[in-house]
Amino acid sequence: MPIPSIRTIPTPTNNIIDNVLTNISVIINILYDVLKIKKHILYTMTFCLESTLIKPENKEKIESAVILLHGYGGDGKDISILSLNWKRYLPNTIFICPNGHETCSINSSGYQWFDLTKDDPDYILNETKKAENKLKIFIDQIKKEYNLKNNKICLSGFSQGCMMSINLGLISDQEYGCIVGFSGKIINQDDLKSRKKASTPILLIHGDSDQVVSPNFMLEAKDFFIRNNIKIETHLIENCDHHIPMEASSIALEYIKKKI
Repeated sequence: MPIPSIRTIPTPTNNIIDNVLTNISVIINILYDVLKIKKHILYTMTFCLESTLIKPENKEKIESAVILLHGYGGDGKDISILSLNWKRYLPNTIFICPNGHETCSINSSGYQWFDLTKDDPDYILNETKKAENKLKIFIDQIKKEYNLKNNKICLSGFSQGCMMSINLGLISDQEYGCIVGFSGKIINQDDLKSRKKASTPILLIHGDSDQVVSPNFMLEAKDFFIRNNIKIETHLIENCDHHIPMEASSIALEYIKKKI
């Protein structure tokens, strides 16, 4: 039975109440999904990196994987929230969200893929390669555990996680299903060009008002990928700072559905 429309006497407070009441069925559905994902977040597995896993419901067969890499100071549980919507449309996909291999230098409750406390490009590049080596071992463990090949894996990440996903997806001996990056950039173009082996297709999404990682970096990355014969799709989200809005999540989902 549809929920009846309820209206109050117009005041600023009551306008908010009206919006809640009008959309209460949508809110209930969202809360229901939130409660369900909390159950899934309790699944953890270490591999070589402690990870949050969201497995297919009803013990569906695992046929593909999305590996989600968090940003600087975050953790696997933070970025696993993307699976809240995605898992409904990717029923045979496992979502694997590892914590970075290092405690964050400025946030001891979070993690990092590489240190940012030194403004030294050579130091940062060296640190990213340490993370790459750890993540390559991690991905090999995932492939063995779930009997998956690269073309059934999406590498995705936010900010630092996006940067790592780009590198991992292009220096691999075999192409991955796709790379989906939010609010990131190429760490070092010369280094990546010299080590590139694969041409994994890429989707980059960035906020036009990002104050942390400039959206210009997305345009620079797009130019690099075109020049190096890598299929690239980009989306600039209006009035968006350094985060992943619902619009970006939906665009990413549609892209991943076609690739793995």
